[in-house]
Amino acid sequence: MTSTPTFANWISILALGVIWGGTFMVVSIALEGYGPFTVACARTTLGAVALVVTLRLLRKPLPSLSGRPLRLMIVMGLMNTALPFSLLSWGQQYVPSAFAGISMAALPLFVLPLAHVFSDEPLNLRKALGVCLGFIGATVLIGPGVLRIGEGLEPLGQIACLLAAMSYAVSSILTRNFPPMDPLALAAWTLIVGSVALIPLMLIIEGFPMWSDPRSSLAILFLGFFPTALAALLRVSVIRSAGSVFMTLVNYQVPVWSMLFGAWVLNEVLPLRFFAALALILFGLAISQWFSLARLFQSKR
Repeated sequence: MTSTPTFANWISILALGVIWGGTFMVVSIALEGYGPFTVACARTTLGAVALVVTLRLLRKPLPSLSGRPLRLMIVMGLMNTALPFSLLSWGQQYVPSAFAGISMAALPLFVLPLAHVFSDEPLNLRKALGVCLGFIGATVLIGPGVLRIGEGLEPLGQIACLLAAMSYAVSSILTRNFPPMDPLALAAWTLIVGSVALIPLMLIIEGFPMWSDPRSSLAILFLGFFPTALAALLRVSVIRSAGSVFMTLVNYQVPVWSMLFGAWVLNEVLPLRFFAALALILFGLAISQWFSLARLFQSKR
């Protein structure tokens, strides 16, 4: 049965929105000095090491897996880290980081029908309406150029970003249905699987990485420890306690934060449609989680 989101769940969702909203800008910086598979592999491996070390410091075990849990974990690790990280890094060579952030808004459209069929979160009209409004807002945010036919590999880059969103959606459902496990250990296992898959792929395609310029190298270190290791732990905790559909709320924030970081860090001018999109996204959030919000505020009285 789906649990009612707690105040801690809402704080985690906000933190994930900020972290992931800035990730696409950082990936673009990392790609200045490294290939896409090196970026994906480095952030996955660094994140795995960080979580395993954290487990050791906390004296928590990393449970061994076999049989069905092991097979499920392999699929989860590939769908949650190796595949989407590779798709996003490759796609961002040809599309702006803002587009990669916006593409994550498509995730709820994939999660809702999957959760209705394979999980314990039935789809209803209110949730569907809220998610659709949020997705419309994300579409307005980037204007009429969504998935336009461009030159070169730009269309394939756009498709890669959307496929990454679909991969995250499948992983969310699998995570919700995985047998009970400590969230930190579960997050560590997903990154370990992703790292094992990406290391040989990186070596075959791009070779052994060498230290590049400080700017792109520091960007990779940031990616490994914050939007990968820390965010993986927060993501698993939220999905296990509040459900995969609740987790999709973070994807409405990602395009907003990605645009804000562009304005703050890159001095980009925000178009008027940004404010219209922001209103639609927030309205969609309120509709899809209306009863959870009401219970949350009532509990604070």
